[in-house]
Amino acid sequence: MSSPVAAGSPVTAETVEQLVRHQMAVALGGRRGLLEGIVPTLAFTVTWISTHNLRLALALGGGATLVLLVVRLVQRSSVQYVLNAFFGIAIAAFFALRSGNAEDAFLPGIWYNAGYFVLLAGSTLARWPVIGFMIGSVTGDPTGWHRNPQIVRLCSLLTWILAIPCAVRVAVYYPLWEAGQAGALGIAKITLGWPLQVAALATMAWVLSRNHTPIEPEPAAD
Repeated sequence: MSSPVAAGSPVTAETVEQLVRHQMAVALGGRRGLLEGIVPTLAFTVTWISTHNLRLALALGGGATLVLLVVRLVQRSSVQYVLNAFFGIAIAAFFALRSGNAEDAFLPGIWYNAGYFVLLAGSTLARWPVIGFMIGSVTGDPTGWHRNPQIVRLCSLLTWILAIPCAVRVAVYYPLWEAGQAGALGIAKITLGWPLQVAALATMAWVLSRNHTPIEPEPAAD
């Protein structure tokens, strides 16, 4: 029995793996969404390394985001992924300008990755992995997946794979932040940002391609 992936969407799925693959594609916004997440950091990092002018680096990072936003608006396409980048650069600018240290632009990202790792790891250790709720959000039953131990095991594995990049980033970013290496932080963020995330997602896709966990149909009403 096929299950709708999202309300109003023609996409259907017969396995948990199909549902998770579809949800990942929606969440990331495809190649364009990935690019829109990289451009602001790239603009900031290149400008800072070249000029060591904090305000100029932040302005160009924000300006690049605004250009992407205008393009989206002209094309009348979703601005969700650009807005995510815009809020990210705005928060980074607040921290950096408040202290006057360029490396503080990356401090929110360190906190985010640390918090996200704690959330993902904690949910898995508690046997309520976050990926399971992703499935529940599209099946219409937020906790029904937890009744199937096979699905819980699969979602736990996927959640761990998603958590590992966060731990790696904190382990690399924090010492660089402590050393005040803003340029190295920018390069590390580009290197360990989307590339590491794509590697994790590729691993998840490989796991999903090997498993075929059926979506059990809802019991018929009496």
